[in-house]
Amino acid sequence: MYARTVTKKEIHTDFPDTVPGEQLLDAVPELWFLTDGEGMIRECNSAAETSIGRPRTELRGTNIRLLIIDSSLFLFEKIFVLACENKSAGEIELSLRTASGTELKAIAHLTLLQSRNGDSRSVSVVFRDITERRRTELQLLRFANAIHYTINPTEITDPDGKIIYVNPAFEHASGYRREELIGEYPNILNSGKHDRYFWKKMWQEIVSGNVWRGEIINKRKNGELFYTELLISPIIDPSGTLVGFIGTHLDITEKKRLEQQLIQSQKLESIGTLAAGIAHEVGNPLTSISSLVQVIQRTTSDSSAREKLDLVKNQINRIAKIIRELVDFSRPSNYETRPVNVNAVIQDAVNIVRYSKKAKDIPFITEFDPGLPSLLLVQDQIIQVFINILLNAVDAISIPPGEIRVRTFVQKNHVAIEFEDTGHGIPPEHINKIFEPFFTTKTIGEGTGLGLWISYGIIKNFHGEITVDSREGRGSRLTVTLPIHS
Repeated sequence: MYARTVTKKEIHTDFPDTVPGEQLLDAVPELWFLTDGEGMIRECNSAAETSIGRPRTELRGTNIRLLIIDSSLFLFEKIFVLACENKSAGEIELSLRTASGTELKAIAHLTLLQSRNGDSRSVSVVFRDITERRRTELQLLRFANAIHYTINPTEITDPDGKIIYVNPAFEHASGYRREELIGEYPNILNSGKHDRYFWKKMWQEIVSGNVWRGEIINKRKNGELFYTELLISPIIDPSGTLVGFIGTHLDITEKKRLEQQLIQSQKLESIGTLAAGIAHEVGNPLTSISSLVQVIQRTTSDSSAREKLDLVKNQINRIAKIIRELVDFSRPSNYETRPVNVNAVIQDAVNIVRYSKKAKDIPFITEFDPGLPSLLLVQDQIIQVFINILLNAVDAISIPPGEIRVRTFVQKNHVAIEFEDTGHGIPPEHINKIFEPFFTTKTIGEGTGLGLWISYGIIKNFHGEITVDSREGRGSRLTVTLPIHS
């Protein structure tokens, strides 16, 4: 099938007088050029003039190859030859050079035009400008990569809140694979720590087209809680329609942990100061009372009175013991640090605790790292810490059989000691309180609530940490980490 060679004169005569052919070509948004078999431009439309930035009078007689960017020239030459052979090359993307020197991205489509007798050939060259499209695609690609590779967990949902995208950081933070999250709602991470009113208020805010920011507590796939600062932004298309939401999380779990440590340290500092004053104000009258009780015990022969005085004396001794512990904690230690074999100290602590009445039916399992380095510690203080932790583990195993496992190992530049029991565990609401002074779940008279508080202070003095991991009804694990000094 052959097409006639198109000339400017014929453009006018081949179309109805009411719609000139040249006017039709000028109405086309694509860049259109008509060249001869050598590529010399014979004619072009208004879109070509505007996009290239040169008038058609200047473009006529110019080789179209001069409009092609050097990197695209080889490709254009290839499709031009195919067009001259009346072979289709399809649509090819290449770049044009404008009069101002800027690059114009375009899709090229070339067609051979021949006269009926075949003695005249022209090539119709059409360029569809995709510069803005490519610019938009590049911008979208940048945004997509920024979201995909950011360290902040990010999720995108549809207008109903159903997850349609998560980045790798979100998978890592939540513990869920992408396939498990797509199609689910964000409440798959619900920790139960926020009430319905909290979520209802947040939803009302974002569906109104507003940005919502707040702190939330999520739950990982393994059941662990993690804190994030969440920013939810609505995604609105050019017509103003809400098409989805993007939520960006900033993991603040470590920040929360440090805040709790700071609060705990401030409490310890405040109570330490208070303890010194209490010990002075209470200690002196208590000593006088104790002396009077002893005098009366020696001078009375009334058995009933002596029995009651024994009770008074026992309570005085109990108060004195608490005061001594408060004083020991509140004042700087005068003990000298020296290299301590941690494995040996733990074994001594286990030997002391296992012979107590409560622990006689509880097996103690130790797994010591033989390569554990010695640490600069005060031995009397560190054994007190280990005994306190072990005694709490014994108390947690109220109904044998149960076991207590102690393990030591090196973790980076720290020595870690894990104390694990199979007791009743610690309720979630008590986890953050166990290192507070006078906090105890034991019955009155069984504990002062100072053991773990003092242990916490001793470990902090050695620049270490104590962490707790507990599941109610399944047991607890306390981990002591101490730095290795060179």
